Amino acid sequence: MIGVGIVGLGKIARDQHLPAITASPDFTLTAVASRNAHAEGVAAYADIAAMLAAEPDMRAVALCQPPQVRHAAAHAAIAAGRHVFLEKPPGATLSEVVDLARAADAAGVTLFASWHSRYASGVEPARVWLGGKTIRKIDIRWKEDVRHWHPGQDWIWQPGGLGVFDPGINALSILTRLLPGVVRLEKAVLEFPENREAPIAARLAMRSGAGFPIDAEFDWRQTGPQIWDIIVETDAGTLSLSHGGNALHIDGVAVELPPEREYPALYARFARLIHEGRSDVDIAPLRLVADAFLTGQRWSTEAFQD
Repeated sequence: MIGVGIVGLGKIARDQHLPAITASPDFTLTAVASRNAHAEGVAAYADIAAMLAAEPDMRAVALCQPPQVRHAAAHAAIAAGRHVFLEKPPGATLSEVVDLARAADAAGVTLFASWHSRYASGVEPARVWLGGKTIRKIDIRWKEDVRHWHPGQDWIWQPGGLGVFDPGINALSILTRLLPGVVRLEKAVLEFPENREAPIAARLAMRSGAGFPIDAEFDWRQTGPQIWDIIVETDAGTLSLSHGGNALHIDGVAVELPPEREYPALYARFARLIHEGRSDVDIAPLRLVADAFLTGQRWSTEAFQD
């Protein structure tokens, strides 16, 4: 069993990481480092430095704090010889993630940049079905209510917090898993509330290496049913991924899928990487977000109040 410590015991850690670790045949929870929270039955520390110093037998850490502070924490863990699981997005910038990958390689430890939506139950069956087919276009609609999913989380509206790309990058992680080769951004429009430093909505026009168009619309102002859909038109029919990749239809007919197990699958992947002495640091989804911030038109919209 691999002892793992969690850094940042917030909603995602409680809802997903703790249950996945508890059920894992590979990991056991050793400690938690969090300013305002603790997990029952394990040691609690105020920060990662204290945890690393006090837990020499802990072999891995899972970093679940906001991306703006994750680089320093990951560097500290790598320097201490620990394997590192990065929540998505893996960093606030591309250069941070590249730096961490080099540091992990030099230290001989595993770095896992996780993309949980790639492990949704319909993603791999969709990728297999698309193999060998001619894709004509892809439409992505990813719309949710920020007040429901991120209440009072100011960091997400600050530089490096990504705004609507925090959920939108989940769609981009699925997209870059489904398609071989490079996806290129051609145009982007980002809507910024007049009182915020991150976008609340975005529209992306992309193109695959094969030349077909990919359009994406992200919005954090959705009320009512939440929308997490990817529609792929091919020469053999239309594939639809919905519910964040956990429901799959081909020409309107549901495909039977295994139960949802995104985070258990992530921890199984992390364990395999550790045992094999490898890292997995795919920055393709984050690169598309960076391209959108770099080249996108910026539109101002009404102030957002949480």
